[in-house]
Amino acid sequence: MLALRLARGSRPLVQLRRLLVAAAAAGTGFLLLYVLAEALERPAGSFPRLLWALVPLAATVQFAVAVARTDPATRPREGLDAAGLGPVRLTLVAAISTAVSCTLGSALALAVFLHLRGDLAGLPFDGAGARLLHADRPLPVAAALTLLALVPLAASAATAVLLRPRTPLAPQTGLPWGITLTACGLATQAYAGRGGPGMLAGWSLTAIGLALAGPGLAYACGTLVQAVRPGALRLLAGRALQEEAPRLGPPLGVLCAVGAGALTALALRDRGGLLVPLGPLTGPAAVLVVLCAAATLLTSAVEARRSRGPGREALLALGAPAKVLRTAASLRATALVAVCLPLSWGVAQLTSMALTR
Repeated sequence: MLALRLARGSRPLVQLRRLLVAAAAAGTGFLLLYVLAEALERPAGSFPRLLWALVPLAATVQFAVAVARTDPATRPREGLDAAGLGPVRLTLVAAISTAVSCTLGSALALAVFLHLRGDLAGLPFDGAGARLLHADRPLPVAAALTLLALVPLAASAATAVLLRPRTPLAPQTGLPWGITLTACGLATQAYAGRGGPGMLAGWSLTAIGLALAGPGLAYACGTLVQAVRPGALRLLAGRALQEEAPRLGPPLGVLCAVGAGALTALALRDRGGLLVPLGPLTGPAAVLVVLCAAATLLTSAVEARRSRGPGREALLALGAPAKVLRTAASLRATALVAVCLPLSWGVAQLTSMALTR
């Protein structure tokens, strides 16, 4: 009840982010229901299709956690401990709010799916997707509800785990582990080829490796910005980028992995192409993953900007021009793009070579 009250009283921008989480959950839920319908029609190959459907599920969960982290309703405030809202209770509130948003999306996915199958009548486009969604076969209610529950359960559990109170650890870099996992992913894709779960396993290892390497790459970008006799502007941009590296790094690495996957698909388009694991919904699933990855990075950037608020106000109070702060932000963004675009291109080239062996 407290989570619902906090959600209802939030600002419009916060509500918009929650609605975007619900929309992502709806898209993922629809894909899972489509996989179920395909499994009823063609049981052979249903398990690989389910595995591929877990990719947009993971992207949705990552986006939901990023939104929960930036939610003002779950931010520790002075005096809340006395009211019984300590860090543990606020983490629980964040998990419940995430579950509510994702459950709303899953319910919407079920309604749209049944409507397009023709099971719900009285609305426009009733039964428009009956053939695609195999309306001639009855949909198992228990299996459908189980699949739809995956998104709220996974998102709320990830929120509770990642936002739980914990003792800050010494800063570490996962760059060596990230490079190792990326190399293992490329090797796995070269061994598995263009089909089967092996390709998915290889791409997943590559994405995890880039996510682990992301903070180190962002920190290195900050170091490069400050290299060779920096002035005040480059020092400000570089130090801020190094400070934000742990927060921006993982979603930045995931977005690089998604970009590398898209470039790989384009490179192999004239050489037989990649497999189409989700049939006609493979394209929408890829778009959903791209949008979730980009929205996660944008949400993390908003959180990083909020954490810099006191320092920005102090600089303005000391007489620093607002234009300098905007220029520093542009310099940080330019440095990240200058590093991430070649990285995505290089990983895509290596992946293309691995898949054409």
